[in-house]
Amino acid sequence: MSRRRRRKIPTELQQAEITDLSHDGRGVAHINDKAVFIHGALPGETVVFRYTESHRRFDMGVVEEVLEASPDRVEPRCSHFGVCGGCALQHLDPKRQIEFKQQTLMENLRRIGKVEPAEVWEPLTGPHWHYRRKARLSVRYVPKKDDRVLVGFREQYGRFVADCRECPILDQRFENQLEALSELIRSLSIHARVPQVEVAAGDGGEQGASIIIRNLEAFSTEDLEKLRQFAADTGLALLLQPKGPTTISVLEGTPQPNLYYELPEHQIKMQFSPSDFIQVNAELNRKMINRAIEVLQPTADDLILDLFCGLGNFSLALARYSGRVIGVEGDTELVNKARANAELNQLKNASFFIADLNESPEQAAWLKPAYTKVLLDPPRSGAEFILPHLAASSAKTILYISCHPASLARDAGILVNEHGFKLEAAGVMDMFPHTAHVESIALFTRK
Repeated sequence: MSRRRRRKIPTELQQAEITDLSHDGRGVAHINDKAVFIHGALPGETVVFRYTESHRRFDMGVVEEVLEASPDRVEPRCSHFGVCGGCALQHLDPKRQIEFKQQTLMENLRRIGKVEPAEVWEPLTGPHWHYRRKARLSVRYVPKKDDRVLVGFREQYGRFVADCRECPILDQRFENQLEALSELIRSLSIHARVPQVEVAAGDGGEQGASIIIRNLEAFSTEDLEKLRQFAADTGLALLLQPKGPTTISVLEGTPQPNLYYELPEHQIKMQFSPSDFIQVNAELNRKMINRAIEVLQPTADDLILDLFCGLGNFSLALARYSGRVIGVEGDTELVNKARANAELNQLKNASFFIADLNESPEQAAWLKPAYTKVLLDPPRSGAEFILPHLAASSAKTILYISCHPASLARDAGILVNEHGFKLEAAGVMDMFPHTAHVESIALFTRK
């Protein structure tokens, strides 16, 4: 069987008129009736670009020169933009970024779900910089780059680690630590065997921030001393991960991490561990929870079901105003954290269950109560499997938090077109500024 030939990439530079923005933030042009997705280009621009990939139905390229700039083009703040893959839209005015995301959501609802919201909510927005309190960064020893260790996000549409010295979207406690981490890891005996670091920050100062270092080989005694000195110099909690997530532990001789975030409007304090899933944007998370409470209007008469509840991010705030909240999550550790957070906040009306929401819950005890309202915050794959069970329940209101507009649109179509719900309202939340990531929220009511 012969191998498929790789298509030859045109070598000559090409001029193009950009007509649209793709779902991942690249400018869209059409040359000889073929779509070309061009990194660094914006709608309304005339650019000179270089081809980078050629496929049967589309090509890809990168801008070499902007001949006629869009009025929405701005100067990227980060010197690494265009190489680093952590951001895709720093060259687009933030107001237009969120408009693009709102447009993406509405197009997905119409095209995939065949639905239209009765109301389009104003987008929820927050800080454009230093918003990212949690991130997984790649690490790579590269002898050809001055014998350096690179620490950062991967390159734009590439498999290599971007050569970054700072990162203005990271929490300020990490923004200028990339170079220090690079030098630290390079000084270790196993510098070629450290594939990633994971950063996490809560409220408070350095004691509320941590770094997990993944190590494929054991550290030497000298290595451990260097790591302890780094923790002492920075005030950051330092953890090591020799194998899977269950092996994460605090570096001996250094302080335990003190990670938490607060929801002051609702008198809630949420404790979490460095590897736990949390919403990366603290201000947007608070605004998102406030919108959920505003929309659901919980009262003492409500029994609310929170699916994919994590460590209780929505559950506990809702429990402040509801008769009872039941949270369901597939991750045992997160459920344990949710229960601990309920106890910490003295909320006896919040209960949590462990369940795989991609398996049939028909006999599950948590599905039997007569719920009045449901909130769900599923992963990118959406909540398709659980929707028939929600439709068969007594709940008259469903609030859907989504991190992927296509799966939300599919599920919206199922709720509306198959189960008789009405899409009352929908809108986006700028959880990840300068990226093409679309976080959204939608309200469904039973007709």
